[in-house]
Amino acid sequence: MVHLIGTYECKADAKGRLMMPVAFKKQLSPVLQDGFVLKRSVFQPCLELYPMAEWNQMMQKINKLNRFKKKNNDFIRRFTAGVKIVEIDAAGRLLIPKDLVGFAGITKELVLSSAVNIIEVWDKDQYEKVIDDVAVDFADLAEEVMGFDDDISID
Repeated sequence: MVHLIGTYECKADAKGRLMMPVAFKKQLSPVLQDGFVLKRSVFQPCLELYPMAEWNQMMQKINKLNRFKKKNNDFIRRFTAGVKIVEIDAAGRLLIPKDLVGFAGITKELVLSSAVNIIEVWDKDQYEKVIDDVAVDFADLAEEVMGFDDDISID
């Protein structure tokens, strides 16, 4: 499992290509040759870049869903909508397909942000807005998510 660290700003060219930050390329070097999956985020107007091994683990979980339940089929369809296999080229660039550029509202300025085992790809203005909105409630959120009672251990 990959554990990524960092948030980096970069630019997209007119064709939707971005130069992968060196720090991410170093962290991803063991899995670069396997390729990536780029998809729409479920909760935010951004994209999620999965190393192929991480995507395959996610698909193993999803494949266990009973497809004779309509809500499961609906979830799978929406979760995989717009999914694309992408690679980082020899020049270190990643091409974002036009439909995904449109979904995320990506202009020229981008933010690539680690989210444990994936990278979120944001339009810079959208990212700043979301971070500012969340900052107000972050203390409450942190307490709710991570503020375990003293007698509960997380193993």
